[in-house]
Amino acid sequence: MSSRSGPPPEVSPAADFTPALLQPMAALGRRRLFMLVANALTLLVVLAGVAALGIHGGFSVVDGLILLCALAITPWNAIGFWNALTGLVLLHGRRRGVEAAAPFLAPEPQGPLTARTAILLTVRNEVPARALARLRAVKADLDASGHGGLFDFHVLSDTSRPEIAAAEEAAVAAWRSAEGASRIFYRRRPENTDFKAGNIRDFCLTAGARYDFMLPLDADSLMGAATILRMARLMAAHPRLGILQSLVVGLPAKSAFARMFQFGMRHGMRCYTLGASWWAGECGPFWGHNALIRIAPFRTFCHLPHLPGAPPLGGPILSHDQVEAALMRRAGYEVRVLPVESESYEENPPAVTDFVSRDLRWCLGNLQYLRLLAQPGFAASLKPMSRFQLVWAILMFVTVPAHPLLIALLPFAAAQAAGMPDYPAGLAMGLYGGMLLMALAPKLAGVADVALTPGGVARYGGAGRFAASVGVELVFSFLLSAITAMAVTLEIGRLLLGRARSGWMAQARDGHGVSWRAATRAFWPQTVFGLAVTAGLAVVSPGLIVWAAPVLAGYALAIPFTVATADPRFARFAVRTRLCAVPEEFAPTAVQRILSGESRRERAAA
Repeated sequence: MSSRSGPPPEVSPAADFTPALLQPMAALGRRRLFMLVANALTLLVVLAGVAALGIHGGFSVVDGLILLCALAITPWNAIGFWNALTGLVLLHGRRRGVEAAAPFLAPEPQGPLTARTAILLTVRNEVPARALARLRAVKADLDASGHGGLFDFHVLSDTSRPEIAAAEEAAVAAWRSAEGASRIFYRRRPENTDFKAGNIRDFCLTAGARYDFMLPLDADSLMGAATILRMARLMAAHPRLGILQSLVVGLPAKSAFARMFQFGMRHGMRCYTLGASWWAGECGPFWGHNALIRIAPFRTFCHLPHLPGAPPLGGPILSHDQVEAALMRRAGYEVRVLPVESESYEENPPAVTDFVSRDLRWCLGNLQYLRLLAQPGFAASLKPMSRFQLVWAILMFVTVPAHPLLIALLPFAAAQAAGMPDYPAGLAMGLYGGMLLMALAPKLAGVADVALTPGGVARYGGAGRFAASVGVELVFSFLLSAITAMAVTLEIGRLLLGRARSGWMAQARDGHGVSWRAATRAFWPQTVFGLAVTAGLAVVSPGLIVWAAPVLAGYALAIPFTVATADPRFARFAVRTRLCAVPEEFAPTAVQRILSGESRRERAAA
């Protein structure tokens, strides 16, 4: 491990407060204890119910496997439930609830801003015109605010394809010629050393000393001036705030898949993030983009080690963001999230195939934390909350195989229950319903937040359109979760066999169709699995098929679901009817209007 990433001396003005003096540590400790107890009790109730079902007929191997599946699945669902419930209560059941979770907002700093910020666009084999249009829109919005002179714009390229690199250079040169070269910079690395983390570190070492903060943006990121300036003032007012992450939401999309996904993600993230911020406090999340970072401590303390062994688990760390957050907190700085929706956007994958590919990259990146935490002294040097977050990121994927395993056990469990006239079916259905409710809690809390907020439903196009979109998205999420669960399970299997792939590739950004052949090639295992379990249930207990449909349909319908959600005709219908529309589709923000103008000019030029 690099000596630069070794544990620095803790620098805190008062040991009983967080480094930025925002909260007493004792108060955060009580919140964390509450969440620990609430989640532990929830897990115990579920396990007790599952054990009671098994013991009823004599505990079998099937009962034992179901108990293990419940042990793996419940913690993730439980923490989602309690985070979402906490966030909803903070929003609608407590005065100044947002400030209780984000104390740096009480009061918000005002006055002149003098800190200099570098806005970084990291690209690798992206369509240059598309990516630069977003950065130009950010610059135009900041210039219109009157504070544009405090921001420079850096295009940091790791592009490997010569024709794309040439197009990048030409596009940036044209931009510099049109607007002046003093605040626009382009740099291309000949080697993609350490991937995106290495790209940003190279900037920090070569040009970072000129700036107080940096704002990394992905090729699909967009941020408005009001949000950037708000975050810059917050960072300037709190010198021990090391990373301030914005809550990122999806831009209006033309792809049907992206529309439905971002609609659900927006509602699922809002209350969940606020509730998590309430107890995570100064050890908040970092998602790698749309976040303001204090450059000096990041450059000094957040250098990532290389992991021993060969990829995919060895070598450079792919999921770098949460590790950098842990190192920043270890250095005596706070990592916070701004847990409210603002002008901070990203685009989501346009088809199931693209989404699954991204999810599998995240899976392998998070599993690298196993080797990271095994490094001598590393885990012990971190704050307890940071250790928890890294372990939780691992569990996010290693527990996923419990989902298809539990589905596979359904016919066997049904066969056992059929031989018990006094089988407690009510308890079984109660557990099933409770697990579904916990899984849906973050999205349901977000929907409740919209309904309880004056004018909230109107922002989504009215009650009828909003209700229809919620219903469609809930079905969509059940189908998608089954597909991804099987994909992650197979990827973990490939990893154990030494066949998993590693590295980052350019992502698809624009909507595109998926052929039946491509969908079948990608998701035939899901289909075979779903049909086999359905056939098993049809033999032993046909009535259960209806009850199991929400968790079973995604497997059996994986191929048509993939084709349909990528179909341009469905996309046009969704756009025309405003199905799963987000507020910015009805009332675009200034930066979105600027981006629309940029996009029209690019199309005209093409």
